[in-house]
Amino acid sequence: MSEEEQVSPEEIEMATDSVSPQPIAGINSLRDLVDHVTGRDLRGVFPEETSGLAEVMPFPFLGLVGQREMKLGLLLSLINPAVGGVLLIGPRGTGKTTAVRSLIDLLPAVWHSQCHYGCLPEDIEAGGIDAVCPDCAKKYAEDQPLALLESVRLVELPLNSKLDDVVGAIDERAALNDRRRIRRGILAQADRNLLYVDEVNLLNDQVVDAILDAAAQGRFAVRRGPIAATYWSRFTLIGTMNPEEGNLRPQMLDRFGLRLLVRGLKEEEERLEAYRRSEAYIKNPRQVAGLFANETLIARDEIQAARDMLPKVELADEVARLGLQLIKNFGIASLRAELTLFESARAHAAADARTEVSPDDLRQVAPMALRFRKSPFIDQYFETQEEEEKEIAEALSALPASSNLESTEGD
Repeated sequence: MSEEEQVSPEEIEMATDSVSPQPIAGINSLRDLVDHVTGRDLRGVFPEETSGLAEVMPFPFLGLVGQREMKLGLLLSLINPAVGGVLLIGPRGTGKTTAVRSLIDLLPAVWHSQCHYGCLPEDIEAGGIDAVCPDCAKKYAEDQPLALLESVRLVELPLNSKLDDVVGAIDERAALNDRRRIRRGILAQADRNLLYVDEVNLLNDQVVDAILDAAAQGRFAVRRGPIAATYWSRFTLIGTMNPEEGNLRPQMLDRFGLRLLVRGLKEEEERLEAYRRSEAYIKNPRQVAGLFANETLIARDEIQAARDMLPKVELADEVARLGLQLIKNFGIASLRAELTLFESARAHAAADARTEVSPDDLRQVAPMALRFRKSPFIDQYFETQEEEEKEIAEALSALPASSNLESTEGD
């Protein structure tokens, strides 16, 4: 059993926040909580802060107006990293970046490696002592901890990042001390965290290739001259994009499990409420965050509880076949469709404190898991290829049977 499996609820609470949330009547699940805060009226007096300090105070996630699908998809990705990440697609000004950055206060606790290369006790259990670096092997032998329980972090990849920033480069400070070491890049820093890429469709091809490789393998290798290093990169990828600015490469799109369409709010009352909350936040972000503080603590605890319950959530064969039939009817070739659909359905059940996936769970997550997975190009490609396959079959049928061939050789 790994350290992560042995963690107690008390340790998680101490690692995240010592403040306990106050219960709210009628709130029985994470979905109930989101619906509860949606109708809150923030009209009132919000005096402007004048402390002069530039502090990071994200807009409260539960304070976002509308956008149910966006909220649900992001929460499912926190509950179950196996969902495969989230892509938010929509025009400017619809709250995509605000929503992602507001996840900071909801992030659960996981075991974070204290090693430069990201070694964890579970690596030793899976691959033996040779699966970790020499320093961690020594610590393990001396019964020293290799990891600490800490909250998941949101690691942002700037749009202007260079390849060396992403994968790592020679550590100049170590070189000054006559040591040779590769500095950890953004991908290594994102291990067991969230990797957020704004305007992901505008990344240069080298950076995209590095992300694809790291996301596929869960680790990546860096070589700079005679020096080489391998780092873990088990991150949840979250991206945002405006389709007006260009399409996303098919390889990159395939790496996002859930694809969320973020449209502008249509109802006048919702748009007015969004304006009021935005104005209040600009005047006094601390006070607005405080108005949702209790619900935020409850949501964070619910997410942690759902993550703990997730290993117990089962997908019955009859429910799985419903999903398979849906994918077949939709004509999707990629097996990632099943992976994302079933894992997000398990997360949806865990969020509702259930240990069995229901058909309704599939219905709730199917649009997010299956959209943009059909490929008209591939469909047309195989239709064209069928003609050649028929010609090959006809040519093979024109050949003499093996028995006829043997009699001819005997004569």
